[in-house]
Amino acid sequence: MSQPLSVTIIGLNYQPETTGNAPYTSSLAEGLQSRGWETHVITTFPHYPTWRLPSQGVAWSASSAESGVLVDRKLHYVPGSPRGYRRLLSEVSFGLRALAARWGQPDVVLLVSPALFASVFGLIRAKFGFRRTPVVLWVQDIYTVGLEETAQGGKLVTGVVRRVERWLMRNSDEVVVIHERFAEVLSERVGVAAGPLSVVRNWTHLPELPPVDRDAVRRTFGWSPSDVVVLHAGNMGVKQGLENVVEAARLSVERSSPVRFVLLGGGSERDRLIATAGELASIDFLETLEEERYQAAMASADILLVNEKSGVASMAVPSKLTSYFSSGRPVLAATDPGSITESEVKAAGAGVVVAADDPTALLREAEALGADPARAGELGARGRAFRRANLAEEAGIERYAQVLTAHAVRGNRKHRSPRSRSRSLGN
Repeated sequence: MSQPLSVTIIGLNYQPETTGNAPYTSSLAEGLQSRGWETHVITTFPHYPTWRLPSQGVAWSASSAESGVLVDRKLHYVPGSPRGYRRLLSEVSFGLRALAARWGQPDVVLLVSPALFASVFGLIRAKFGFRRTPVVLWVQDIYTVGLEETAQGGKLVTGVVRRVERWLMRNSDEVVVIHERFAEVLSERVGVAAGPLSVVRNWTHLPELPPVDRDAVRRTFGWSPSDVVVLHAGNMGVKQGLENVVEAARLSVERSSPVRFVLLGGGSERDRLIATAGELASIDFLETLEEERYQAAMASADILLVNEKSGVASMAVPSKLTSYFSSGRPVLAATDPGSITESEVKAAGAGVVVAADDPTALLREAEALGADPARAGELGARGRAFRRANLAEEAGIERYAQVLTAHAVRGNRKHRSPRSRSRSLGN
């Protein structure tokens, strides 16, 4: 019988984290394992989006089998405020841990970016070490564009990051991006040739939610039947520009509007947003919820919100959209014209788009959707239809299996000595 293919996945985020890259990395690892791959994940301990490590159960290293996947966790530096040099140190610390870890003898290595700088260390070991291994780079965010669009770092920092990002992508055997627009951006703004580049969209990682008692769920959160609940779920960082939502909540109070904004999750801007909101009665902040309650919250809200800082257009595809489209609720997107977010919402026919950084327009459209439940229901149904047609998990994982298999085979396995792969890799 032929030996199974093996993959080592190196990524900063993994389950039980429920937002960002973690759900996709986790479902891919388990999907490959179920297809007969030997799958090894090198990651760290859960910390995102709160940027806090668990209060217990954290060691220098820990290894476990999770759904058949060998998960090797390495403690790294987690800053309370992940900006500037602290964010860089966080990525570098994980990169060094991954560089020194036992990888086994994989046929192919998959690097997940973010984290960009940690991925550089992974590429160096895979491509220039004693045992050279094919590398596939999975790009979820484009750092260079992120710095430009959020006006952080200045020209010098942006230039350095552009060179690092370009080098990483040019030296990977294949780059996989999560949206067609990313391929254009990499060519036009980062300077990466089309070359070995594939598009594999992120899939909906949440299962279909059975019907929920919306009234009962709303009561548990303190939402009254008359509230028009606009829920933003996920990271509260710079690129989300959520001060726009706080200002819309202020306008809601001034106008005695029924709209209540709810910000669910954590992130580097959460504490500042709470302080800015003060005692506003029209905005709530909820901690990250476990999966079933998270889905119930989305299904029980009236509207699901994507809010982006003005200028953010091409750096990322909001991962929350794949979850939103599963909920059956309409999407309200505050974003720049021509942004990837706008194109996704319009392609799905699942919601309404308003300009970024316009709290008056945000509140007005929330009121209009809240007053028209038939329209809201139609938009939510379109989102679910789009999800079923375009965001199926099985199709996404199968495409990844094809990409990884092609590079594993090209790695000349037939010339390698037989492996004795250890299942205890902590170091």
